[in-house]
Amino acid sequence: MLNKQFNLSFILVIIVMAQFCCTSLWFAGNAVMTDLVMNFDLSKNALGHLTSAVQFGFITGTLIFALLTIADRFSPSYVFLICALLGGLFNLGTVWEQNTLISLLSLRFMTGFCLAGIYPVGMKIAADYFQKGLGKSLGFLVGALVLGTAFPHLLKGLTMTLPWKAVLQITSSLAVMGGLLIAIFVPNGPYRKPSQKINLSASFKVFKNPDFRGAAFGYFGHMWELYAFWAFIPVILKTYISMHDGIQINIPVWSFIIIGIGGLSCVLGGYLSEHKGIKVVAISSLLMSGLCCVLSPFIFMLGLKWCFLIFLIFWGMVVIADSPLFSTLVAQNAPPEYKGTALTIVTCIGFAITIISIQLLNYLTEVWQATYLYLVLAAGPLFGLIMLGKTAKGSPK
Repeated sequence: MLNKQFNLSFILVIIVMAQFCCTSLWFAGNAVMTDLVMNFDLSKNALGHLTSAVQFGFITGTLIFALLTIADRFSPSYVFLICALLGGLFNLGTVWEQNTLISLLSLRFMTGFCLAGIYPVGMKIAADYFQKGLGKSLGFLVGALVLGTAFPHLLKGLTMTLPWKAVLQITSSLAVMGGLLIAIFVPNGPYRKPSQKINLSASFKVFKNPDFRGAAFGYFGHMWELYAFWAFIPVILKTYISMHDGIQINIPVWSFIIIGIGGLSCVLGGYLSEHKGIKVVAISSLLMSGLCCVLSPFIFMLGLKWCFLIFLIFWGMVVIADSPLFSTLVAQNAPPEYKGTALTIVTCIGFAITIISIQLLNYLTEVWQATYLYLVLAAGPLFGLIMLGKTAKGSPK
């Protein structure tokens, strides 16, 4: 028994480490955005376009993976490895000196495409090993995603003398390492039920279950807010600095802290869900992040820098804490043989929604006062809460 528990703990540690290493590809471009703009003569709208290119690539990849039931038909560990190697290669291509906006968009698109075989497939691998305590396990996994997403900001912030190309080279190397960790140490899990053939309708049939729909729609509302908030954290910090003379903030480091603290809240949410219920904790987190959106215009008026930063840290915690819980509800309410496909299609739709919210904020920066931009993000949590309220009471523990 102890040996089995040790093996499961070791497997979880490896999956978490691999997820962290590989998802550092996600915001690698955002962390060096200033350098990309300067070196490749990009417009000020490049942040929204390059971020959306990654999201669009991820959406395309997850849609194809879901329709072809890739994660259920093939070994998820080897799918993870191949996507990690290719993702690292496309990310590294960003350092090419002859890049143009089109080539940069293409490279970020392909990086996002490869991430489709990393993030949801990583959750599938965890679900194949953990039936009891899946919420806690996915809490660690999504926490690793959060830290991986934030890590390029830390690299840039702590090593201001580090060439921007080195940030991309380091994140690409980490992706290769993460892929190898999974391939070497994590074989197919004991609860894996492989599908033997392509089922193009599987991605749609899973939505017939009302509990599955409730979890999925809650996740969609959560995603409307999440990546738009993450992508615009540097903009939020710059706006605040511009409004208050004499205040200085290390934007890359604080971007890492505000995003990265969400990794801790994912783990805490996973533990809390074992006592309070998965659905209850997810709803509470969604409600609090929605309130942060509503209060966002007022935070820019705070003259005390630390009050402003503490609010953003809290927002960074609650905006992501429900993510592993929604994924757990999705996995628990999906047919076992199509668990990977269910996780992938829900993730696909969720990330499609992020493109709309990111581009909407990108557009509104030109026509709205900066302090009111983030009110529109409250629509996501509101929608999620309404849809969750329509499902039956109670939730899996």
